[in-house]
Amino acid sequence: MADIKRKKLVLEDGAEYIGVGFGYDCERVCEVVFNTSVVGYQEIISDPSYTDQAVVMTYPLIGNYGIADEDYETRVPTIGALIVREYNDLPSNFRYTKTLSEVMEEYKIPGLSGIDTRKLARSIRDLGSRRGIITDADTPTNAAVEKIAATPVPHDAVSRVSCKKRWYSRTANAKYNVVAIDCGIKLNIVRSLNARGCNVTVMPYNTPADEVIKCKPDGIFLSNGPGDPEDVTPVIELVRALRGRYPIFGICLGHQIISLAAGAETYKLKFGHRGGNHPVKNLETGKIEITSQNHSYAVREESLAGTGLTVTHINILDNTVEGVRDEGGKMFSVQYHPESAPGPQDSAYLFDRFITLMEGK
Repeated sequence: MADIKRKKLVLEDGAEYIGVGFGYDCERVCEVVFNTSVVGYQEIISDPSYTDQAVVMTYPLIGNYGIADEDYETRVPTIGALIVREYNDLPSNFRYTKTLSEVMEEYKIPGLSGIDTRKLARSIRDLGSRRGIITDADTPTNAAVEKIAATPVPHDAVSRVSCKKRWYSRTANAKYNVVAIDCGIKLNIVRSLNARGCNVTVMPYNTPADEVIKCKPDGIFLSNGPGDPEDVTPVIELVRALRGRYPIFGICLGHQIISLAAGAETYKLKFGHRGGNHPVKNLETGKIEITSQNHSYAVREESLAGTGLTVTHINILDNTVEGVRDEGGKMFSVQYHPESAPGPQDSAYLFDRFITLMEGK
């Protein structure tokens, strides 16, 4: 890095972490969360679900394999910030086209390196996710805390990351037409559907039900996305209108939206689940799947009574709901990411289950 810029993270409780800036040079207020993945930082910075969040990477070395053009999860990254222990600006990878810092500068993403990420991650684990500000190292702590308090908590994240008009991803010899509702969709979800013979029409989050019906879909997919699921009322209403009419598959935010549409409740977790190493039990098979996760909210299990939804998966670590299915058989969802790149791939079978539902439509 050419110029060393002293930066710091100040949390809303006044805790400070002083380090060195990289990426885009700016001041930004974000919710601070941690991710336990060892690899996949490109997929993390380009995952729309991290909009408005500063992600603390618990793995200590980040940037060492650069950025590859083929590996983005969205065309325009919207992550709030990235915080790492050690940033490597000299990648060793024949596929890399840009450094991580160059991409972050291009998309106006601030970074902070050189801090004790283990201490910060433990603080988030013990005290919960809090908001913080990345600012110049000489900013007074009280002034930084005041800026955090004066910054409103955003509730429009999905509307900012969703596509503004429909787009298409077609594949050779397609057998099925899938409408994907874009709440912040990851591109590997589209690739996973294409690979199974699906033409995919990606539509904005606020698309009304009659527009979806005009596409004559064989199935409907509800994507991941950022923020509080209760804020995404257009998609909740869409699911209520189309439940039972088409096979519906939801991932992450889509899982929470399906549950809300059925009448269940969601709540915010203390520090969320983020990383590629979360064990989940499939209650239908008894098998344990290692999963990749990225969410702050979960479905309240006791609220599922009377909704017509049955729990299919639970988190081994904290017993939170990780999957549900409609007793009518046409709708199911999971809280984790079966399409996750670079992995794990234990749960890719869920896309095949969606295909089976469309075959029997």
